[in-house]
Amino acid sequence: MSTAAELQAGSPWRQYYALMKPRVVQLIVFCALIGMVLAVPGVPSWAEVWLGFVACVGIWLVAGAAAAFNCLIEKSIDAQMKRTAWRPTAKGQLSDMQALLFSAVLCSIGSAILYFAVNPLTMWLTFATFVGYAIIYTVILKPLTPQNIVIGGASGAMPPVLGWAAMTNDVGPEALILFLIIFLWTPPHFWALALYRVEDYRKSGLPMLPVTHGNEFTRLQILLYTFVLMASCLMPFAYGMSSWLYLTAAVILSVMFIGYAWALWRNYSDELARKTFKFSLIHLSVLFAALLVDHYLFKG
Repeated sequence: MSTAAELQAGSPWRQYYALMKPRVVQLIVFCALIGMVLAVPGVPSWAEVWLGFVACVGIWLVAGAAAAFNCLIEKSIDAQMKRTAWRPTAKGQLSDMQALLFSAVLCSIGSAILYFAVNPLTMWLTFATFVGYAIIYTVILKPLTPQNIVIGGASGAMPPVLGWAAMTNDVGPEALILFLIIFLWTPPHFWALALYRVEDYRKSGLPMLPVTHGNEFTRLQILLYTFVLMASCLMPFAYGMSSWLYLTAAVILSVMFIGYAWALWRNYSDELARKTFKFSLIHLSVLFAALLVDHYLFKG
C-alpha cells in the first residue's frame, strides 16, 4: 500500500491507481481465478487460458471501479481514519468528479469485456457485485447497521462464482461452496481489524460491531464464526471437490484460526487482534492455494 507521502509526490495516474485499492483487488482476482481453475477439469486448453485471462481483466476493472466509488463515497470517513487518510479522495488530491468518472470508465470497459469476450452471465453477476458493494454495502448498510460486514460480505464472496461462471456460463454448487467459505470468513476477518481500530471507527461514526456492542461481544462473535467457518471449509472435501491434501490443509488452517480467536476471546490485546487479522489473510490465501494444488494433483 502506498503511503500518503508517496501519493502526494506521485503522478495523477498513481493516485488513480491507488483509488482501485490494488491489494484488495488482487485478492478478488485471485479468488476469481480459483473459481476459474476449479471449473475446468484437468489442464486447461490455450483457449480456456485466454478466456480466463480476459475474464480476470474484466473482473479486475469492475472491482477497481467499485473500490474507486467506495473511496468517493467514504472520503470524509477515510479522512478521519489513520489507515485510510492517505487515499487521494480523502486528501483532496482527486475531485469527486474525477473519481466518479474514473469509476464509471473502469466499470464500463470491464463490463463490455465480460459481456462480449466472456459471456453475459459473468457480466451481469459482476455488475450485480459492483452494485452490491458500491451501493448497497457502502451507501446503505455500512453507515446504518453493525451487521454491515455480515450482510455486505455477500459481495466480497462473489469472486469464485464470477470465475466459475466465466468458464462454464453457469453457477454450480461447487461455486456456491466457495462463496460460502468467503462469506463466513469475512466477519471474523474484518471484526479483528475493527477491534484494534475501534477508535478510528468510533470517531468516524460507523456502527461497527466493537463500537455498538463492545469489545467482549465482538471477540465472542469472532470465535463463534471461526467454528462455523471451519465447517464450511470442510465442505469441498465432503462434496467431492477435493482430496485428503486439501482436507489436511483446511483442518490445520481452521484449527489455527480458532486458536487465534480463542486466545483473543480469553485475553485481548491490540497486538493479538492485529495478528488475528493478518492470519485471516493467510488462512484464505493458503486454503484456496491448497484447493488449487489438490485439484491438479488429484482431481484434475
